Amino acid sequence: MKQNFTQNLTPLEAVRLQQEIRHKVKVVPLEKEIKTVAGADVSMNLYESDAYAGIVVFSYPELELLEESFTKEQTNFPYIPGLLSFREIPSLLTCYKNLKRKPDLIIVDGQGIAHPRRLGIASHFGVLTETPTIGCAKSVLYGVYDSVESGLSETGSFQEIKDPSTGEVIGVAMHSKKRSNPLIVSPGHLVSLEQAIEVVRLCLRGYRLPEPTRQAHEAVNRFRRQSQATHY
Repeated sequence: MKQNFTQNLTPLEAVRLQQEIRHKVKVVPLEKEIKTVAGADVSMNLYESDAYAGIVVFSYPELELLEESFTKEQTNFPYIPGLLSFREIPSLLTCYKNLKRKPDLIIVDGQGIAHPRRLGIASHFGVLTETPTIGCAKSVLYGVYDSVESGLSETGSFQEIKDPSTGEVIGVAMHSKKRSNPLIVSPGHLVSLEQAIEVVRLCLRGYRLPEPTRQAHEAVNRFRRQSQATHY
């Protein structure tokens, strides 16, 4: 699957594939108890081909570090908003494959269904791995919500993000830290919006990002610096 969906695709072909895969996304309540949660992140420059990826697994809700998996890979797919998954998922799949314990749920640094074709990187990754996922992005890709002044004041408070063409709720803009822009939280796959909100809230530890993706981001950047240092 990793080779088939990423190699030698044109952007138009990638969009067509998204339209096919989107029907496999399931926004449904996760019935099993969540005992482990992971953060997934990819670090790379916009116009370079080296991707540094990592998945960091924690106990839940204690958020004690259990396992880390990293990889450096190359991608030939260009940076195109809305098609991020075709650029970053291959390296995340390698990290996931190498985990000794598969997490009950993964929070991905990126969009879930808050995406013009309902297939952000979190949803796409969830479908490919058949794993519950949540998208937690730093900015809006698609959708509209009320201004910060109209309700985003307390930590964990949120405004619904709606599809501007249909009015469907596709995520929330969550206030996670004072004087910070809100997080964009949306279901990825096999979780409900209510569960996505609850999990992200419980993973806030005083920073803008929830702890799993915050630590994944820091760990991936450490891995990147170490890899570049040994290369030179």
